[in-house]
Amino acid sequence: MNAGKAVTVKELVVAFGDFKAVKGVSFEVSPGEIFGFLGANGAGKTTTIRVLCGLIPPTAGSVKVAGADPATEPMEVKSRVGYMSQKFTLYRDMTISENLNFTGQLRKMDDDRIESRIKELIGFIELDWPLTTMVCDLPGGVMQQVSLVAATIHDPDIVFLDEPTAGVTPHARSKFWDLINKMSKAGKTVFVTTHYMDEAEQCGRVALMRSGELIALGSPDELKAQAFPETIFEITPAAGAPHDWQEKLRSQNFVNELQIFGMRYHAMVKTPAAFEEYLKRELPSFEGKRIKPSLEDVFIRMVEGKNR
Repeated sequence: MNAGKAVTVKELVVAFGDFKAVKGVSFEVSPGEIFGFLGANGAGKTTTIRVLCGLIPPTAGSVKVAGADPATEPMEVKSRVGYMSQKFTLYRDMTISENLNFTGQLRKMDDDRIESRIKELIGFIELDWPLTTMVCDLPGGVMQQVSLVAATIHDPDIVFLDEPTAGVTPHARSKFWDLINKMSKAGKTVFVTTHYMDEAEQCGRVALMRSGELIALGSPDELKAQAFPETIFEITPAAGAPHDWQEKLRSQNFVNELQIFGMRYHAMVKTPAAFEEYLKRELPSFEGKRIKPSLEDVFIRMVEGKNR
């Protein structure tokens, strides 16, 4: 593992009794990177983040966050990281200002520093709601933005965001990711988990977790190339299609896989010319076109695929 990394994880194991939630995971995150952490529920993502934030101890392995060990230097780590959990953690019966001042006091910041950081961060997120507004009166997307301010009020080097946009509107998600990109450009390291593949596309690198193990790591384009060495065709079935067309297509030796995608299908094809000829001959009323894989394709194949 290299020095100068924002996060270094080597052979991390986290066990609860006989159950291993994290199984020998290793990775690094560079300063200023937007690092995506993907996996199905129960894959070990949140457990890993909690270890990195010093909230639970590792069973085995080593961890460094901003150069400190969360297990032996918890206060140093907590002063250098911000953590925004899956659930909204601010007090709904307090105003925006009261929440942020209270959070700053918990961080042992003096009043002048709290005031300057609130002013700076409110400007950063371009909040147009009065600070006297009760949190319970805010829309979900605005609540998440205020929660981000609370998580970063002490100016941490690394920000952990655990599904920060779950349950908010697409517009609110887009605006929140604008803030994430702004933080990264300002030099902050952002470690984010998400179930939205369009969000994961915006990460510099993405780690895929499955059943407590790290199964793939790379940029979105690298993961696509790794997961799909074949050509992908999107198929739109025609009305009145033969009932057994899927079974027959899957049996062709030039087709590796056929998956349902809403009203369409994605075929992973080893020999594109043979596939196109088959469509013309056997399913002439079907529409088939070559497409590039998305991270959703990658996730389905690698995380939810036949070896899950």
